Amino acid sequence: MRITSISTMLSVALSAHCVHAQAHQAPARDPHTPGYVAATELPDATNAPADKDGNFILGPTHPAMKEDIPLPDSQRGSVEEFTMNSAESKIYPGIARDPKTFGTPDPGDPAKLIVTTSHAAPYTRKVTVYIPKQYVPGSRAPFIVGADGPDALLFTVLDNLIAEKRLPPMIAISVSNGGGDAQGSERGLEYDTMSGRYTDFIETEVLPQVESKFHVLLTKDPEGRATMGGSSGAACALIMAWYHPELYRRVLAYSGTWVNQQWPSNPETPHGAFDFHEHLISDSPAKPIRIWMEVGDRDLLNPNIMNDHMHDWVTANEALAKVLAAKGYHYQFVFARNAGHVDHATKEQTLPEALEYLWQGYASKASMPGAPGQ
Repeated sequence: MRITSISTMLSVALSAHCVHAQAHQAPARDPHTPGYVAATELPDATNAPADKDGNFILGPTHPAMKEDIPLPDSQRGSVEEFTMNSAESKIYPGIARDPKTFGTPDPGDPAKLIVTTSHAAPYTRKVTVYIPKQYVPGSRAPFIVGADGPDALLFTVLDNLIAEKRLPPMIAISVSNGGGDAQGSERGLEYDTMSGRYTDFIETEVLPQVESKFHVLLTKDPEGRATMGGSSGAACALIMAWYHPELYRRVLAYSGTWVNQQWPSNPETPHGAFDFHEHLISDSPAKPIRIWMEVGDRDLLNPNIMNDHMHDWVTANEALAKVLAAKGYHYQFVFARNAGHVDHATKEQTLPEALEYLWQGYASKASMPGAPGQ
């Protein structure tokens, strides 16, 4: 059954990843600025073609799509949830930053933030699981792991796309964060850390519970495993695939935080997710990852005190698109006019197309019964 109302779930998801947007109102940027990627202008209120790589510019009007409309109850998948407690986690026992505190730039390095008010703290989190009506018990299903859950819009769009056979039946696992935002917080630690730690958390502490509690099987095929998020949740989605491409190979990102947000500092990646476009992707062999990504023309610009020139969400997304193209990745980059940070209207317009693009080339064998090794 549906565990709560669509409106309540949307408000929870939006509040979790809009802290940055409340902190700063950025000016609108022009996608034809010198140095930005060359991109195809789309007619207003239309989406990029779901079968095309490259860079695209959305017009200023962002209508909801028909796939955003909930199906009748009898045609919807089930939405279930369970609660995780920090005391039970070996990977994330919990931290928090004191309220109304942030940090101070390191006087020796403005790219580092000194945070003295972060400390151990417990948390609880919800894990919300969508199981499509078409799931065949005993089969191994493809799935998508999303940050900052629950994501009611994702569940509704999946209902529609699966019913229309535009996507294979897949499970969605929407994981709420551990609280707070940015450096010194549990959410920041989970989402902005450049390592395989969060993937380990999902693999060892989340997925086994999903399978056991809801009697489903999740595919082992990395081509049938996707990640998704907005803002730092988007950074987390790419981090999961980057450090573990043998587990995840499809990434969907809204307003990706490809900026200097990691804390504590790591000498291997001193600029956090900014390192993706600064050197990691260009200096590494191409990985088998497909990426759909979006940024708004009014996305974030230096919403903190560091002044390190590594906190502009628009230019960071432009830079990421440029290096992905140079390395030959399959990616689609959407620049949305008249859109802010993790813009909900833009997500309503683009999510159906984004999911279709993301799952291009996936064989539906993972959704069929009798494939225990998948």
